[in-house]
Amino acid sequence: MSIRLVTFDVLHTLITPRWPIHVQYAMAFEPYLGQLDPNSIKSSFKTALKALQIERPAYERGSQSWWADVVRRTALGAGAIPQVLDASLDDIVPILMRRFSSKQGYREFKDALPTLRALHERQIYTAVISNSDSRSRSVLTDLKLLDHTMPIVLSEEEGIEKPAKEIFLRTVKRVNSIRGERIRPEQCIHVGDELDADYYGATKAGMRGLLLRRAGLEGKQSHVEDEEDLNGVKVIQGLDEILHYTE
Repeated sequence: MSIRLVTFDVLHTLITPRWPIHVQYAMAFEPYLGQLDPNSIKSSFKTALKALQIERPAYERGSQSWWADVVRRTALGAGAIPQVLDASLDDIVPILMRRFSSKQGYREFKDALPTLRALHERQIYTAVISNSDSRSRSVLTDLKLLDHTMPIVLSEEEGIEKPAKEIFLRTVKRVNSIRGERIRPEQCIHVGDELDADYYGATKAGMRGLLLRRAGLEGKQSHVEDEEDLNGVKVIQGLDEILHYTE
């Protein structure tokens, strides 16, 4: 059965932080909190992020306060003085929110735009499904990755996250509505770097899944769970490999 639609995750699939996130956080913290150990920031950021994803899924109560909580927990975990942090948090959070709303904080992978263009030339539609907030749309626009990609389906705006099959099915339905098509889930491929959220989320929705595991340094920031079992999982090392699955 021919592929009519390819959907993409955003972070670590189409784009990646321009510099490691903990480095960019350290840069934003320093004028207000002094020098905090980047390795401590890295560890506390991961802890804060995981905690908020459980406590307030799909950016419950809004992404601004959600990320403010992440920033505060990250700084405290890295050794910031609580009183100093609380006095400067209203300055730090907007700086980081702006940075990660544009190409200042992110860059595209070199294979992203060529792959989107190649799929477009084959008359295959593309869309985005991401467990992220509305800033992802701003980033993708700033990096000029949206010319052929529609719709952009984001968990903050949908109130639901991958791996729930509903977010995948909503995307297919929305593509059909926008394009005037009758594409079925089995005619779609979803590509992302998270085994559960992307690969199994898509396959449970009836779509085909491709798990992205980039080789070398580019793959080090991918979302890899401990003791992953990739037996039977279709894995690609670059976005250009998608084209082999659409021939």
